[in-house]
Parts: sequence; structure tokens; C-alpha cells
Amino acid sequence: KRMLIDKNYPAVSLTRQAKLLNVSRSSIYYQPVINRQDILTKEAIDRIYTAYPFLGSRKMKFALRDYDRIFIGRDHARRLMREMGLEAIYPHRQNPSEPHPEHKIYPYLLAGLKIFKPNQVWGSDITYIKILNSWAYLVAILDWFSRYVIAWTLAPTLEKEFVFQTYERAFKTAAPEYSNSDQGSQYTANELINLLESERIKISMDGRGRCMDNIFTERLWRTVKYENVYPMKYENFKEAESGLKKYFNFYNHERRHQGLNYKIPAEVYFG
Repeated sequence: KRMLIDKNYPAVSLTRQAKLLNVSRSSIYYQPVINRQDILTKEAIDRIYTAYPFLGSRKMKFALRDYDRIFIGRDHARRLMREMGLEAIYPHRQNPSEPHPEHKIYPYLLAGLKIFKPNQVWGSDITYIKILNSWAYLVAILDWFSRYVIAWTLAPTLEKEFVFQTYERAFKTAAPEYSNSDQGSQYTANELINLLESERIKISMDGRGRCMDNIFTERLWRTVKYENVYPMKYENFKEAESGLKKYFNFYNHERRHQGLNYKIPAEVYFG
């Protein structure tokens, strides 16, 4: 709500704006304390985790030392990973983001399924995007057969609405037979579940901590970060959103994909 306050709007006083938004006037002037070293450490953790998502806090502590000369204890590494929503993922053991305790969890439906056409399976996930002294949240919906990104959204906060709205935009293009995601609260929210069910889509959710369940989206994040986010070093949200818009257009319509026999995702998706 503080983001809605306009300190340069003379027609309505700050006191009146605060009252209308139901926030205290003192909170308008609050500036969050930024721990610069933690920001740099999170940036290193994000880079390492993107390359090696099976690392837990114990091994992450050593990876930070070996790759970035950052010396922190395991508890510190665990705290930063928890703040980033990161947890080691395993091919054979259950363990990612916590669902809302009142939300229904759906089973994983894609084991052994032969994927042979577009819009058969869509996968979605959320990842962190580094911006100078902060983070943003990127959600994407990916067609597994063609690797085409149906829709994506960059958001400054981790709210369930931005995932729901991304699916709404995706459905303007098509609708899949299966929708796969993790068990996080953004994907188990009643609004999204109702939307998927209204489209008669089979809902599939990863086993907790199983990287192989959503492998195509994990690969997408690696590609986006190493080809765009890390080299561009975005300084603000607007710049990141604009840069990612250009990148996803390139990814969908120009970038040849080894897994597609060097075809372009849009070429495969639209036939």
C-alpha cells in the first residue's frame, strides 16, 4: 500500500492518503534496511543454485567459498536460501515450496506420458530475478513439446494474483490437456484451481523436491538467467521487464533449440 502513496500530490495531504489506504503516516517514511553483503551473497547463491539445484545449505556454504570467496556458516546460508524460497531438489526424494495448509494438492500425472504435440502439457514455475539491490519474481508458462513460452510475467512481489493473471493471458492463446506446476501456494490457490478446472484441464503437481518432474522449466530458467539476466545486470524493475520482453521474443521466435533438432520454438508450436 505504501507504493500507492504520492508524496508530490498536493491535492490530497499525506495524512489523508495514509488514512484512505489504512496505513500509518509514519510508515510512509520507512526505508527498509538493505544488507549489501546479503544481497551479494544471494546473487551468488542464485547463480550457483541455477547451475546446481541439488545443493542444500551445507554444500552451498562450501560452493560459496569455492566459487565466490564468500565465507558464511551453514545457518546463514540456510537462512538466505529460505528467504529466497530455495531448497535442494532431488530426483528420488520428496521435498519445494510449501503449499497453503488449506489448499488441495494434486498428484503428479505425467510419469511415463509420451508428449507428442503442442498444448498437451504446459509447465509453470516461479523464479527469482536479480535487480541491482533487490529481487523480482518471474513466472512463465511453457509448452513442453515445443518449448514455446506461452505467457510470462515479472512482478515486484510474490502474490498469487500474478500467477493467475498469467494463466488468463495464456488461455487467450490456447488451453492444454495437462497443466503441471509445483505445490506452492500460488499454484494451489482456489482461484487458479477453479480456472483450470473450468477449462477442463488435468492438474498435475510435482512431487516435493523432485527436479525431474518439471525439468523443461528448470532448463528454461537456466537459459534465461545465463543468456540474459546475469550478463545484463538489470538496475531496476522497468529495465528488467523491458529486457526480458525482448529476450522472450528472441527465445520464442529466433533462438534455435538443440532439443528441437535446432528448430525454433514458435515454428514447432504453431506448426
